[in-house]
Amino acid sequence: MSVLDALKPALVWEIFEEITRVPRPSKHEEKIIAYLVDFAIRHNLEHKVDAAGNVVIYKPATPGYEAAPAVVLQSHSDMVCEKNADTVHDFMTDPIEAYIDGEWVKAKGTTLGADCGIGMAAALAVLVDESLKHPAIEALFTVDEETGLTGAFNLAPDMLTGKYLLNLDSEDEGELFIGCAGGVDTLATFNYKSEAAPKGYGWLRIDIGGLKGGHSGDNIPDGLGNSNKIMARLLQMGHERYGLRIADFNGGNLRNAIPREAFAVVGVPEKKRAAFLRLVKKFAAEVAGELQYTDAGFWMKVAKCLKPSRVIDRDTQWRLLTAIVSVANGVLAMSFAMKGLVETSTNLASVKFVGRGKIQVVTSQRSSVESAKRYAARTVEGTFALAGAKVVHSDGYPGWAPNPQSHLLDVAVATYRELFAKEPVVRAIHAGLECGLFLEKYPHLEMISFGPTLRGVHSPDERLEIATVDKFWRHLVRLLEELK
Repeated sequence: MSVLDALKPALVWEIFEEITRVPRPSKHEEKIIAYLVDFAIRHNLEHKVDAAGNVVIYKPATPGYEAAPAVVLQSHSDMVCEKNADTVHDFMTDPIEAYIDGEWVKAKGTTLGADCGIGMAAALAVLVDESLKHPAIEALFTVDEETGLTGAFNLAPDMLTGKYLLNLDSEDEGELFIGCAGGVDTLATFNYKSEAAPKGYGWLRIDIGGLKGGHSGDNIPDGLGNSNKIMARLLQMGHERYGLRIADFNGGNLRNAIPREAFAVVGVPEKKRAAFLRLVKKFAAEVAGELQYTDAGFWMKVAKCLKPSRVIDRDTQWRLLTAIVSVANGVLAMSFAMKGLVETSTNLASVKFVGRGKIQVVTSQRSSVESAKRYAARTVEGTFALAGAKVVHSDGYPGWAPNPQSHLLDVAVATYRELFAKEPVVRAIHAGLECGLFLEKYPHLEMISFGPTLRGVHSPDERLEIATVDKFWRHLVRLLEELK
């Protein structure tokens, strides 16, 4: 018996559970591509795979819909791979362990992959459910959405013919998204001199955890703690007051996730260790107070550790800590065009010792205004450049400008109202979607994005609300039926 087999709609949950068993880290989608190709073959459906690894599976229109424009059902095949520090899991080989917790489906100690596995499952269910009425379907599954959008960037021009695109990668049931932010990553690299660890120092490992983390677009206005910023604040005070030296500092993993955990290996003179430990205790209490209403699970732990062989030089250490403490993080501006929408933000995503005397800091900027996105990136660049780091930007990706006059949107609103006797919320999203890139290749497309309710996305707290999957499915089915 499967874990999710009692849930409705049964076909969607059955396919979703199959997907959770297929490893699919970003940039390592070989197994999920093979699964999709096998799915098409098993169900006698035409399919294509382009050079990037994007897969399209085609299903003909049902009788009476032959003249209707084709509809693209789009989702991405990769997932964010995050796990708790005490969870043993290899995302390259191990299946996700899904389970039911009350009204939610969760995973044991890891991300669930409902982003965007549930969208994939819904599209595949449409392909095999012979009871449905619909135009021709082009189910598009893109690769590497989470770490670079390379699938959407490199989508072959002969993959799609549809007029309408339904992006199944949103996280709030009852909301229809008609626009999204563009984004760019800013990477700062510090070169340091390695020095012998000083004598007469006591060595400590400091760990930060218990933070919620989450999506750096959706959750950026939630006031969550950033483990990298918190750690840098503490270490900077230790540097100033007690001559602290850093042997290691590692926090965060993914550019599009708010960092939940960080650790540092540091030393302070033995005669000052007690005073430093008092500082740690006081600072941890202060941060807990700052986060009591938004991220109350925060904790900080300190333990003695073995003396390391090397530390970074004092000058680089000071410049690194000052830059991390000083750089902007969080919401930079709210939109005046759409009430409640974050317009511009930045996320200090990760700090890594990457070897050969280098420390890399990864940040991500988002905005629904292209010029504001560039300005935010330059602001972050300036902070790190003044601290002596080498700074580069990624190519970035475009936003998706809203089109409130879309026929597709009108039908989506009307069908939702008819099904559930209430108005859906129509809005834009601060997270990045692939839709802007699709418009560059297929400018005729009309698009909306919708999905069931997910929370804690991009973190091991990711969860999928069971009841909303059925509503999402019913709306999708009815919308396809009305797109004649």
